[in-house]
Amino acid sequence: MVAFHASALDGVARNPALPTPLLLRLLAFDGGGDGPPRHALQRAGLPEPAVAVILAHPNPGARIDFAMSARAEPAQRARLADDASPKVRAALAYGPELRKPRTTVAPLPDDVCARLLDDPDPSVRTALLDSPHLTPSFVASLATHRDPAARRSAARAWEKLPPDERSALLADPDPEVRRAAALLECRRDARVTAELLRDPKSAAEALRRGLLHRADAERCVAERTHLAALAENPSLPNDLVEQLAVDPDGAVRLAVSLRPELGEARRMTIDFTVGAFDRGNVEWVRDGLADPEVLRRAAASAHPLLRRTAAQSPHLSPDLMLLLAHTEDPLVEDLLSVHHPDTPEEVLMRVYARLGGTFSAWMAETHPRFPREGLAARYADHPDGNYRRLAVRDPAATPTLIERLSHDPAVWTRQAAVGDPRLPLHRLREALHVPELASSAGANPTLPEDEMAAVLNRAGVPA
Repeated sequence: MVAFHASALDGVARNPALPTPLLLRLLAFDGGGDGPPRHALQRAGLPEPAVAVILAHPNPGARIDFAMSARAEPAQRARLADDASPKVRAALAYGPELRKPRTTVAPLPDDVCARLLDDPDPSVRTALLDSPHLTPSFVASLATHRDPAARRSAARAWEKLPPDERSALLADPDPEVRRAAALLECRRDARVTAELLRDPKSAAEALRRGLLHRADAERCVAERTHLAALAENPSLPNDLVEQLAVDPDGAVRLAVSLRPELGEARRMTIDFTVGAFDRGNVEWVRDGLADPEVLRRAAASAHPLLRRTAAQSPHLSPDLMLLLAHTEDPLVEDLLSVHHPDTPEEVLMRVYARLGGTFSAWMAETHPRFPREGLAARYADHPDGNYRRLAVRDPAATPTLIERLSHDPAVWTRQAAVGDPRLPLHRLREALHVPELASSAGANPTLPEDEMAAVLNRAGVPA
């Protein structure tokens, strides 16, 4: 297949105006063994005839792409639970691989997950237990499963388990299950923590989270055992916290500086260093991203890692959003542009200006609050093609300007213009035959149905 025919076909597969008869024709395509274009298989709102074609497609790759679609309804994907291919069932069990932080995935029904967990192929069972899309109710139900790997996963729902099931997991015959359970129980049981400290595989995590006997804490300080982990421990006595606050190891001092009980004045007296690209992942803040008091403490702090973690919350109040937007921390701005629905336009533009061509810039540009009005007047003649491309976003951009930008020296600007519905039809037809523009032209919703059919014909898609 000629490369630009394939590009045009990929664009048509994304076209929101693609009529159902052409969609069905495209979905039945074998693609020379590659199957239909992925965009056709992962469209939102696929009609029942299209789903039926996918489920019966002879190419397992097509069924795998559908099994991992974030746009398909869970009940539609669930119909692959009995697929003949274990690769398809494993893809269904794991579910969509999220690449967009604003995307949410509806989980498969619990009864379907239970069937997949009993699948005869171990790869399917492993994929299910590794899935990030399981419901809390299903994870909790694993506590009494016959498979040790499932029982180990149940520990993720520790606080939802009844006491008898927690006790059973702590005494499980499988050592890995017992360890996973103990690492959660140790937060409130110093005896369990002491046992974990004797196991090299669990010592560091137990020191980070477990309820500590003072003697164990003193011994670890004296022996300098996992001090950075120990410095995070909520039960560490105050005098030992103060001792670690002046430890010669910078990683230990940094861990102390992030402790939740510290007042702001004391926190900022600690000698710590934070890199310009160190992302915030402070556990007590991350766990409280929906808690107004936690967010206020973190966002108002002078500690960069607290602010960066708070910036990952979509629940920031307007005043905290504005406070973070004025911290002059580029990483805070990047995180706001990804995670918060009300990020100010000026922040989004600064992220775009600083990081044009990167994933973060794309996330800023696709943010619902990214500016549109006035961009044509400001940027249509900008010397940087990344900015000229923004002119296409302006509702006031004329068809004449869109056509002019479709001939722009910068390929990204040309592609944006060719995908715009205001592009004159003669230029749209022409762009279908230009290799670097064919995909954008194929996705243009004003492309006539006969032109879409012609794209399929030229790509060798059977009628």
